[in-house]
Amino acid sequence: MRQASLAQYLIALGSNRRHHVFGSPERVLGAAMEVLAEQDVDILALAPVIRSRPIGPSQRTYANSAALICTTLAPDDLLVLLKALEARFGARRGQRWSARTLDLDIIWWSGGTWHSRRPELIVPHTAFHERRFVLHPAAMIAPRLRDPVTGRSIAQLLHRLARA
Repeated sequence: MRQASLAQYLIALGSNRRHHVFGSPERVLGAAMEVLAEQDVDILALAPVIRSRPIGPSQRTYANSAALICTTLAPDDLLVLLKALEARFGARRGQRWSARTLDLDIIWWSGGTWHSRRPELIVPHTAFHERRFVLHPAAMIAPRLRDPVTGRSIAQLLHRLARA
């Protein structure tokens, strides 16, 4: 029997709604990482929370962070776990970019690129290099991670975005 290999992932975290148990969006992000750690996922690093303005129709300020994790899960399986965690925290399907209690996105994977049969999963995330609220916290914990598409590091991508 073949043993699954460990993979690292960079996960973007966001919240702009209070949770009835955990409270503020900042606390939601911390609680989500605690629950994720109970699911055979090692949290290698967690960035400090930053605040950012929303994209789209939501008017609420976001709490954003990033986590570098390690797991034996393949990208599709990790996505299932992350979506279940979002649902557990009260995430509802609806309008894109609306207010949400918890949003977890796979940004980067140590295996390179991944195009799922599911249209919602492409790794690296297709728009991460355009989003300061993803790059800023990611650069705090993993500045040297390289985008397998452009070859640029997270730090370089953030610097390019700041110059634009």
